[in-house]
Amino acid sequence: MLVRGHGLERRERLRGNVVSAARPKRILIGKVGLDGHDRGAKFIARALRSAGYEVIYTGIRRTPEQIVRTAVDEDVDALGLSLLSGAHKELFARVVELLKQENAENIVLFCGGTIPEKDIPHLQSLGFRGVFTPGTRLAEILAALQTELADRPPAASGSST
Repeated sequence: MLVRGHGLERRERLRGNVVSAARPKRILIGKVGLDGHDRGAKFIARALRSAGYEVIYTGIRRTPEQIVRTAVDEDVDALGLSLLSGAHKELFARVVELLKQENAENIVLFCGGTIPEKDIPHLQSLGFRGVFTPGTRLAEILAALQTELADRPPAASGSST
């Protein structure tokens, strides 16, 4: 697969990480809080689309309530949160709390951004299956998601909850 704007080397790295499902898994990429930097989130969204996932991107400066409402309404298989502002512990915990209130704990959680290594165990204890910090290779992110989503049936597109 080729990520637009990147050369042969990127295509070769992505080739082994293409999703093979009758219906692609749905992933929501969300920017929670006041963080207005979304270059990384957009890059991940494009890479996931190129790998065969159906991706919904919320845009910047969303509340935890908006993120969870979108995840539930769109019946996503996974939710990826991105944050660079340092408020990840509080905001990500609020998203998890709201998902529980919506009985949506089956959604696979992953996150990325400028997250100190000392905070990673806390995020994992909240249920985040992958915590990706700057410098994580794209192939590693794709492989981790593929592993987490491999045995899950795809979300029912268009279902109302």
